Amino acid sequence: MATKRVQDTKVYQLAFKLAMEVFEVSKRFPADEKYSLTDQIRRCTRSVCANLSESYRKKQYPAHFVSKVSDADTENAETQTWLEFSLDCEYINKNTYTNLIEKSEEIGRLLNHMLHNPEKY
Repeated sequence: MATKRVQDTKVYQLAFKLAMEVFEVSKRFPADEKYSLTDQIRRCTRSVCANLSESYRKKQYPAHFVSKVSDADTENAETQTWLEFSLDCEYINKNTYTNLIEKSEEIGRLLNHMLHNPEKY
């Protein structure tokens, strides 16, 4: 049976948790990154959740649903890029990077399942 609310889905819950973890970690980024890396990484992690919310409002239109899930997947991939920059700029350590990337990859697997099986959602 399909879930009624996007907030009840595992993928949304994981994406929201990741966004909040990135928010906390990014509080320690240098002030000169406020309008660049800090803003970008926070926006893309939050956008995963926002796109999932939009996708659920468009479930009656399968192509729109898939399009918004695809947007969420794209934002999740962008998150990984910003995490790489954060690591290389030494704003996060390797353990934090690995932890956050693993969570992002799990989100990506779930989004991929949604993309290939929209009728289940």
